[in-house]
Amino acid sequence: MPNRSAQEEYPTWIGFIFIFNLIVGTGALTLPSAFSHAGWLLGTVLIVVLAFASYVTVTFVIETMACANAIQNWKRLQFIKRDRVLEHDEDSNVELIAEEPLIATGAADEQLTDASIEQTPLNIMYSRNQYYSLSSKLELGEMANLFFGRNGRFVFYFCLAVYLYGDLSIYTAAVSKSLRDVICSHNHSMNATDNDDVITRCWEESVLSRFDIYRLCLVVFVGILGPFVFFNVQKTKYLQLITVLFRWLAFSVMISIAIHRLFAQQTVPPITPERANINGIPYLIGTCIYSFMCHHSLPSLLTPISNKKGLKKLISMDYFLICAFYLSLALTGIFAFSEIKDLYTLNFVPNSDQDSTFLKAIEYFLALFPVFTLSTSFPIIAITLRSNLQTLFLDTTQLDSYNFFLRRVFFPLLAILPPVVVCFFTESVISLVGFTGCYAGTAIQYLIPVYLVYHARRACDSMIGRGIVNDFRSPFKGNGWLLLIVSWTIACLVLVTIDLMK
Repeated sequence: MPNRSAQEEYPTWIGFIFIFNLIVGTGALTLPSAFSHAGWLLGTVLIVVLAFASYVTVTFVIETMACANAIQNWKRLQFIKRDRVLEHDEDSNVELIAEEPLIATGAADEQLTDASIEQTPLNIMYSRNQYYSLSSKLELGEMANLFFGRNGRFVFYFCLAVYLYGDLSIYTAAVSKSLRDVICSHNHSMNATDNDDVITRCWEESVLSRFDIYRLCLVVFVGILGPFVFFNVQKTKYLQLITVLFRWLAFSVMISIAIHRLFAQQTVPPITPERANINGIPYLIGTCIYSFMCHHSLPSLLTPISNKKGLKKLISMDYFLICAFYLSLALTGIFAFSEIKDLYTLNFVPNSDQDSTFLKAIEYFLALFPVFTLSTSFPIIAITLRSNLQTLFLDTTQLDSYNFFLRRVFFPLLAILPPVVVCFFTESVISLVGFTGCYAGTAIQYLIPVYLVYHARRACDSMIGRGIVNDFRSPFKGNGWLLLIVSWTIACLVLVTIDLMK
């Protein structure tokens, strides 16, 4: 079995923080607005339900990772056995063992004898507990290649590409909109809509509207960070750590300001948001799916954890705290502000009437928060999308055989230009989040984990047998849970599609 160096591993509590920070990202900034559309009571119920559905499919991904490792270990052992058989006489005991693989059936322990252990010590490496493991990092794409056919692999990479396109569009629109609102902050109105920005001037006696400035910020942002997609970005550890600190500080300040507004009773009469609005369900569904997304990055986060015995407890605690955090952010927001912008940080844009230098600095920090955090992730997402597009359309085993323009120019442009075109004509972050979350997000978060775990269970039962227990098996074992997730996915897609057709 592969051994990981100590430098590559980290303790369980670090894994807990990494998973928390991965999930709590851009989606959280659009959650209060979507929450306000659905109402505080209905919104609370939906967030809890969607958090549970996401948690279920996370356990499916973890089980599939363990199954993929088990199949990899089983194939490695059979390869070693075949090599050892060739080195011995045909009448040796090793040959008898090779004819009937020790770990290929459910009665593995019954086949182990003192003689076989002495003559085949490699079998000790793969005991019951070591067969199903998370020792090798197998990405979602590798698991799709292992368990899906050709069409299934194409669908997987297509869905992942669409999701990453949506990610880049959201990042681009959020950063450009935040920069625009800082530049034009003295003309900003809490009741202004995206259509108003087309005709509202950024400055008095200016020919440029707020939407014109948004487009200029879009061009500048892509012009600065876009070229990174033509290269590879490495050693981003410290950038990511800074991003984590900024994220925690910003969310803590936003919740604190909202709580202060509640106790200060700055609005008369008090804000009383509606309890439930069925028309707001589609908005919240897409936003929550996007906000709870972590499935595509789980292998990179979970594999380096040194002690994986408490992994199920770790994931459940993460989801419980994230759900509570989202509810705190959304509930304080809708009771503190009469109108919530689609990007929550826009409720804290700098105010020209603010006399306190300290408070003005906080307002600028919150307004520019998406710019700081999303700019560090934008090149990484763009490069990931470029690589997936190449996997989708090219033979990656012979990548060097393709011409320079196709490899180094065409696919980087194919990754970066569509999001720019989309954002050039719309600045609605919540619409982009809803579309990305509901359509591409349901595939990545619901359907792909369901089909992966279904095929993984069948493959392991056939190849390894049911006698060896998978310690990483999902607590949601029956096929009924798979059908429930698929049914929930269909319901989400139908609701959002009906809403878009209105």
